[in-house]
Amino acid sequence: MGFFVHTTAIVEEPARIGAGTKIWHFSHVMAGADIGSECILGQNVFVASSVKVGDHVKIQSNVSLYDGVELEADVFCGPSVVFTNVTNPRSFISRRKEFKKTLIQRGATLGANATILCGLTIGSYALVGAGSVVTRNVPNHALVYGNPARLKGWVCQCGMKLKKKGRRWGCPHCKVDYTVCREGLVVAG
Repeated sequence: MGFFVHTTAIVEEPARIGAGTKIWHFSHVMAGADIGSECILGQNVFVASSVKVGDHVKIQSNVSLYDGVELEADVFCGPSVVFTNVTNPRSFISRRKEFKKTLIQRGATLGANATILCGLTIGSYALVGAGSVVTRNVPNHALVYGNPARLKGWVCQCGMKLKKKGRRWGCPHCKVDYTVCREGLVVAG
């Protein structure tokens, strides 16, 4: 098997679960889900059938990943992060054909209780503050928080807030410099 599933968790077949992944108490992974290696799914995590989760992803307790959500490698989802997949839900109207794709790119962090509206992209290594409501795309390395979430600064790949250095942004912790580009920030070359 190569992965761990707690006795109270349900993993429907066929689902792809990578080596070293741990699925904890009361979690439910539906048939067709694709979960990478060395992931941690905390207590009461739900993963729908078309969801893709990259390697080394940490999903804290009480997170539901609905159809249309994709988490790339090294993503962190704090406790009770909320994803949506329909913009105008009604209980009496089926909108299954209208699910929107939500992409959380490599290394991004979503703080506890953040709400991510559907159809958005959270850029690589972005950091969404706890309790934020994300209503638009978030650039690479952006620090956003609030309701609605707004750009408040930039963060390094290591997670530390960057400081302005002339035309560049620098990390006081790991000393990496970044430049602004259309997608957000990139490592200065």
